[in-house]
Amino acid sequence: MKGVLVTGAAGAIGSTLRTGLAGAYPLLRLTDIKPVAALRPGEEYAAADLADLPAVKALMTGVDCVVHLGGVPREGPWEAILPANIVGTYNVFEAAREAGVKRVVFASSNHVIGYHRADHTVGIDAAPRPDSRYGASKVFGEALGRLYADKHGLSVACLRIGSFRSKPDNERQLATWISPRDMVQLVRRSIDAVPFHFLVLYGVSNNRRARWQNPAAAAIGYVPVDDAENYAAGIPPAADPCGPAALFHGGDFCALEFDGRLDRID
Repeated sequence: MKGVLVTGAAGAIGSTLRTGLAGAYPLLRLTDIKPVAALRPGEEYAAADLADLPAVKALMTGVDCVVHLGGVPREGPWEAILPANIVGTYNVFEAAREAGVKRVVFASSNHVIGYHRADHTVGIDAAPRPDSRYGASKVFGEALGRLYADKHGLSVACLRIGSFRSKPDNERQLATWISPRDMVQLVRRSIDAVPFHFLVLYGVSNNRRARWQNPAAAAIGYVPVDDAENYAAGIPPAADPCGPAALFHGGDFCALEFDGRLDRID
């Protein structure tokens, strides 16, 4: 890959990738609605609203791979999720197809399977059970990726990212954490891997409490090195071990606005 476009480049993961991917590709084009400052050699910045299809199309010139991070990165009102995560993701895939881009690496989320029970290990073939409007938008993105792989021949990797931060903050994250350097490795492997059609991977470090099966990691050579257990001392137990946040994979997202019946969720 010679030209890589990163959407959402001003965000937490995008900023980390800028450092981790520096110098790896002749062109690293960065886009966000927020400014990206202090450009390094080989970097370009172009402001764009992903809901604006002509603006997204203009980003694709000379691009071989898109790393699509852009959008609302957490639960929010539908009025925010719709243009950023639904329309924006469609625009990225459609613009990539029209421009002949080879590969899209889509930042999905563990929240696509959030309402699976936390005491069940979940693989990539588990039925979607989103825990939020945000999670549902990522289900849409994965389905769109599958469509563009099958119908249009794009190579697509969907990364179900766990808890990205410098270190885990709570008990759940001892299972779901992904470190900055493992995040960089995961994306780099997804960009550089030998040709593949469509893959779903969990973006998670080498946590001994991991709850997700990740068979596609071997297909791209992703071997995480960090383990959240190194930070376990001093992390308090869940405040409510019988509440939605503790009972399901999605954690706090499952508790937001919850007014359902726990006994009806298998």
